Amino acid sequence: MQYDKMNFKIPKESNTYNDDSKFVISSLESIVKSAIEKGNNKIVINTNLKHGLPMQNINKIAGPIVEAWAYEVFCDIKDDIGNRFSLINVESCPRLDMADILLQFKKSNTAITANVDVKSTAEDIESAGKGPNITSYSRIRTAYVEDPDFMFVVLSLKHRVYSEKNSTNKLIDSIMEIVKYNAYDLKFISDADINYNPALGTGQIQIKDIHYVEYEERTTWEFCRLLDKKYLASSRRTVEDWYREATKNRWIKE
Repeated sequence: MQYDKMNFKIPKESNTYNDDSKFVISSLESIVKSAIEKGNNKIVINTNLKHGLPMQNINKIAGPIVEAWAYEVFCDIKDDIGNRFSLINVESCPRLDMADILLQFKKSNTAITANVDVKSTAEDIESAGKGPNITSYSRIRTAYVEDPDFMFVVLSLKHRVYSEKNSTNKLIDSIMEIVKYNAYDLKFISDADINYNPALGTGQIQIKDIHYVEYEERTTWEFCRLLDKKYLASSRRTVEDWYREATKNRWIKE
């Protein structure tokens, strides 16, 4: 059994995909930049802990809090009819979905859908969130076959946390502040920046260092081939394993 001899289903994206991707990435980063510049980047966490949240472990709870902040920022923009970012719809994705937030932007007379995976990293904890799991190999590979224009965006939000004494109740308020951001179209992240971790299920696609990512424009089919290369390069995977997944998920023609 040889991988290159398979009767692949070859997805072909639309001619506008690259421009649409650039439009979405620019819009996303502009929205976060605007929130930071307006001072809407602080999340105040009130507890009854006299000494505030445990700062040494704050990165363990930051993810869902930062994701909730991003969702609210996007919702506020969407509710402004005719907003300058052309954001027309925002949905929170189910817990086990690949993405966290689904966004739709209006470009010309069409709607562009972006599946956004929010990743948080701590500015003052060097290794926190540096090499995150992004999504399951089989799920993302299948998504690109089913929809060649599938757009999966990784939104990296860097935060710092500090504490202030509440003048009213004399307890400690923890403030989580979003300070830096980057958005990446997964399809265009460079070969060198993508890892495959076989440990969970069919394996997890990872970014080696989310703070330093290079871009390589490629077609949807080229990205599917790259994902397959990462999968087959693992000592735990064989062509027979790949064929089983390909048959199950209909990546090849019967």
